[in-house]
Amino acid sequence: HALSISGPRMPPPLFAVIALGLAGPPRLPTVTRRSATLAAATSAFVALPRSGIAAPLATPAPSISTSASTSTSTWTLPGNVEMPTLALNTAGLSADDSERALLLAASLRIRHVDFHPGIERDGVARALRAESGLARDLFLTTKIRKAAPNDTPAYAATAARTQISEDLAALGVDRVSMLLLRDHPSCEVMRAQWRALEEAKAAGRTRAIGVVNFCEGALRCVLEEETRPAVNYFMLHAGMGPGAHGLRSFGEERGVRTFAYGALSEPRPDPALLSCPTLRRIGAAHGRSPEEVALRWVLQIGCAVSVRPTANFALGSSMCANDAQCRSPLLKRAQLFEWSLSRAEMSELDSLRTPDGNPTLFSSAGCPGPSPLRL
Repeated sequence: HALSISGPRMPPPLFAVIALGLAGPPRLPTVTRRSATLAAATSAFVALPRSGIAAPLATPAPSISTSASTSTSTWTLPGNVEMPTLALNTAGLSADDSERALLLAASLRIRHVDFHPGIERDGVARALRAESGLARDLFLTTKIRKAAPNDTPAYAATAARTQISEDLAALGVDRVSMLLLRDHPSCEVMRAQWRALEEAKAAGRTRAIGVVNFCEGALRCVLEEETRPAVNYFMLHAGMGPGAHGLRSFGEERGVRTFAYGALSEPRPDPALLSCPTLRRIGAAHGRSPEEVALRWVLQIGCAVSVRPTANFALGSSMCANDAQCRSPLLKRAQLFEWSLSRAEMSELDSLRTPDGNPTLFSSAGCPGPSPLRL
């Protein structure tokens, strides 16, 4: 996709970066997850041209057999970083609800929180201040804001460095556990931002670095850099297949583990998934809901998973309005490691091919499949 660019964006002088504060660097208006409308779903993925990014492989990656897989509650990432594989996802929550959800999740021994900068980060910061020692016990994962399409590599890298400083100050910590980089139409922009994350890791400001919604072409860009991503964070749910159209195999064969969101689909729970007769029957056999089966399947195929506090969410919104609404669903999420699916059940769930979805749902132009960011 060719971009219409009026002129290059240059990095601002240092005093201008400082003056930007929490608002971040100036940029052209962009569509975000909070404001976009989901494109029509499709299961046909066509590789689109992408400037500066190698096209996806012509042949599909080998399928992943998972019927014998088991889940583990903790991964060891490069550098001996211990990452809990079950994370609370605060996407779309208000600051109040982010604080409430995190405190409840922590009380149930969910020790990983996955949040966006801004409102959600501020709620997480309030929770860290409210409970002494919580920051020390939690695995904190946050994301770099997506660069605007016409940002220069230097500008995007400066913005990433500025955001890291702002986020650490707002959270009241010296470092986070993991920083995740969003994709961009330009390979050079992603590489420049990735080097900023590598600098942050070397300086002890984050323990691990990974990527968000990187399709195969985007992954190729940063795989050339000194540090490989620890994880690729993309959508994966029953009905998409355990290999999610080859993306999981492509990354994992190169040492990039799969950290999944959207186990109930995105940007809202998919009724076709939650009413699926297979999930309902398997759930009944275990005394569990279809929702619990869907979440357990993602863990048991060997992925980490980021879960919303409840199934009451939509594009740009999520709910954890009070303890009564949130505690029971969070408890069921915390108990996901206390039961398992049989080989036969896993094989049956692995074979489902509906409802399908685009694993890199919120990716930039050049990645395959529909995205609300490309309307």
